[in-house]
Amino acid sequence: MEYVDVVVVGAGPCGLAAAISAMRAGLTVAVIERGPVCSTIVEYPLYATFFSTAEKLSIGGLPFLIADTKPTRRDALAYYRGAVRHFGIPVRQYETVVAIEGKSPQLHVRSVRRSGESRTLRCRAVIVATGYFGTPNKLHVPGEDLPHVSHVYREAHEAFDQDVVVVGGGNSAAEAALDLYRTGARVTLVHFGPTWDKRIKPWVLPDVANRIAEGSITACWNSRVTEIRPDVVVIRGPDGEQELAADHAYLLTGFAPDTALLQASGVRVDPATGIPAHDPATFETNVRGIYMVGVLVAGYDANQVFIENGRFHGDRIVAHLTGSGRVGEALISEDPDS
Repeated sequence: MEYVDVVVVGAGPCGLAAAISAMRAGLTVAVIERGPVCSTIVEYPLYATFFSTAEKLSIGGLPFLIADTKPTRRDALAYYRGAVRHFGIPVRQYETVVAIEGKSPQLHVRSVRRSGESRTLRCRAVIVATGYFGTPNKLHVPGEDLPHVSHVYREAHEAFDQDVVVVGGGNSAAEAALDLYRTGARVTLVHFGPTWDKRIKPWVLPDVANRIAEGSITACWNSRVTEIRPDVVVIRGPDGEQELAADHAYLLTGFAPDTALLQASGVRVDPATGIPAHDPATFETNVRGIYMVGVLVAGYDANQVFIENGRFHGDRIVAHLTGSGRVGEALISEDPDS
């Protein structure tokens, strides 16, 4: 059974940054990722541009150089691939962690490769960086799983000259509605609130508000989806029940933190906030030796943690692991069976 000091679960920017911190401290590391490197960014709209500057998305002190002011999705993917190569981060792609067992300093991380092969790693500590993108906030209405319905938005071309319903009131919904309109779709936006969410980007709000005011995009406020059919989205709002023509439906209602692995490992999760029990100074959970980084720390309030601040979580974990040179009663760099 293979041994490493630290296993990082998730190869997003925060997980990669934590791996770099551990490697710099002389710890042996394995990063296990169920998809490709930075699978969350892979799921972003194809032409997405980040709000942050490239500098604030960089990890490990590796310069993130681009020609424009803000990096695109393509820029970010190229940068993080380069970071994996530059730092020699040992990433196991397309391998899913199914269980974290045992107690520190003798943890077992069990995983399954895409081929079906099972593997087990022994380690002193586990850093969970699974993010939240894989668990959308579902509406739980009939028809939500139909093939023309999606909880992510990639690009508008598929909806050219089609009737489209976008559900949501945040940045993703606003930007998708604008992109779809400009590509030639007939767009109706549905949101349960009376207007846009408070954190809408300041340069997006005037644009989408003007498109709604001129009638280019139809908005149904204070309305909820009650059913989705193959060509219709049924909503209930101030004027009662209404059927909206829909060749495509994008349910952009956000995501919840993916805490299933943590909970199965014995980590307590607050049902009201979604925040796993942890020490805010070290990010260690209530299960000794199991840590977390990134958006998991914020629970349901995902707007509190981004790449910009989550990329530094690993530094605090590694400082905790190496501050006294021990995890619990065992040296972090010592294989318990050696």
